Amino acid sequence: MRRLFFAVLFAPLVAIASGDELQLDRANIDSRDAISIQRGARVFVNYCLNCHAASAMRYNRLTDLGLTEQQIKENLMFTADKVGDPMTISAGRKDQRQWFGVEPPDLSVVARSRGTDWLYTFLRTFYRDEKRPSGWNNLAFPNVGMPHALWQLQGSQVLKTESEEHDGHKVEHKKLVPERPGSLSALEYDKLTRDLVNFLSYMGEPEKTKRLQIGIVVLLFLLLLLVPAWLLKREYWKDVH
Repeated sequence: MRRLFFAVLFAPLVAIASGDELQLDRANIDSRDAISIQRGARVFVNYCLNCHAASAMRYNRLTDLGLTEQQIKENLMFTADKVGDPMTISAGRKDQRQWFGVEPPDLSVVARSRGTDWLYTFLRTFYRDEKRPSGWNNLAFPNVGMPHALWQLQGSQVLKTESEEHDGHKVEHKKLVPERPGSLSALEYDKLTRDLVNFLSYMGEPEKTKRLQIGIVVLLFLLLLLVPAWLLKREYWKDVH
């Protein structure tokens, strides 16, 4: 069953001092891990694509990850008829503004604009906040308008504030504390979130891995060319010197 997705996951150990900038967790994604990106694509189409479009990404680009068109049609295509269609949503912009108060952004290049570490931290730092209309808030994105649609998988956590003396001054530390467990463990959620961020990163630049590979080949070629170029230069200039 497809679920609405605005944001995810769990970070009970995240803590920040009051007034200090949030320290981002390292996503440690691997753009060469096609299996991880496949899992991330599955999470994306099941939990994100109902509200967030990715109009710059087409389903058939997933064949670059080793998937067949038949696998894509059977397991990942819920909002399109043709494998060459972009990842769009059926909800109109006007309807979304009416339902949510704001139009959920297109996620095609969100990893490039926000950064993978920010996304990884954001998706794991939702907490209960009864003052918010949705009942949820986020450390990385204070007063976020999104509810936490995956709380049943992650569970819920609350924000606690602790005070301590430091050089004669009182310093407040905020940290997330588990309130209710979800159906997955924290490590399983971390893995799921990392896979999702890996896919978002891939989606923002599908040719990145190939481009890096081509770059390595070009650099190796230039290094090999350096030897005959130096020998040729020495031959031309031997009479001058």
